[in-house]
Amino acid sequence: MRARTRLAIGAVGALAAAGLLTGCGDAGSSGTEAPQQEASGAGCAPVAGDQLVALEDDKNLQNADNILPAVNAEAADPQLIAALDKVSTALDTEKLIQLNKAVDVDRKSSKVAAEEFAGGNGLTNGIAKGPGGKIVVGAGNFAESQTLGELYRIVLTEAGYDVTVQTIGNRELYEPALAKGEIQVVPEYAATMAEFLNAKLNKDAQPVSSPEVEKTVEALKGLGERNGLTFGAASAAQNQNAFAVTQAFADKYGVRTLSDLADKCSGNATVLGGPPECQERPFCKPGLEKTYGLAVGSFSSLDQGGPLTKTGLRTGTISVGLIFSSDGAYAQG
Repeated sequence: MRARTRLAIGAVGALAAAGLLTGCGDAGSSGTEAPQQEASGAGCAPVAGDQLVALEDDKNLQNADNILPAVNAEAADPQLIAALDKVSTALDTEKLIQLNKAVDVDRKSSKVAAEEFAGGNGLTNGIAKGPGGKIVVGAGNFAESQTLGELYRIVLTEAGYDVTVQTIGNRELYEPALAKGEIQVVPEYAATMAEFLNAKLNKDAQPVSSPEVEKTVEALKGLGERNGLTFGAASAAQNQNAFAVTQAFADKYGVRTLSDLADKCSGNATVLGGPPECQERPFCKPGLEKTYGLAVGSFSSLDQGGPLTKTGLRTGTISVGLIFSSDGAYAQG
């Protein structure tokens, strides 16, 4: 499973068990299962095509998982935070997609992709020198986190720090190391980290994240203070659950948003694809049903934003599939 799980955000207590960087369960075998909710309309049959597009979440089903730097509080001098914020200012979701394409599709290393991005976006311009010293940037065990870690390395090196990037693994491993100061910086996701800390620090915690980035970051910073962490500025770039269709499907049925999909494609011919747990998680199939009123004809058990789901879309075996919003597959060309 991909390491950057988003399905369970907001489910009470779910993060305490799952951690959101360990995956939501093993990918199931391909195949169509009986729908949980009866669909009565005609629906929209799958349409094969190479180019994938994410449908706009126009009713804000997903929470604000904007990327931002998490920093050990004792290491957070002003120059370090200012340098990290240069990355946040430069990033949006489209640029993140292109970064992920460079690594996942074009097969460049995270280091090369980050250096090209830094050069093309003036990332090191105007960075003030800090007090120096050794900084370890931790990264999760997936390419996007490693590329973000390399971006942090570039700006912190320009600020005069001696920086190394270390791939550590999932959040259960790197968050305690960050809090203890064994590593000093990690790229994070606002809503996911807020719920992780919330579950860690509060028994029977109620969700604190929301679709509003300002409220989510405010809650995150308060939780961070209790755990020896501080956070830099949130970027415009997000990595959330997203629901993709082929461009050919979008053109044929005239859908651009999830509301369009529900209005035009609720019915028996519509096939939703994703990991098995999508059928139960509140920000996947049940969320589409509750928030948008989408009724699909069947569910195809595939994987979580991975090759099975992308292949299902491109070959025309599923109508819509769960793929993360920053996936390089959305990049044109």
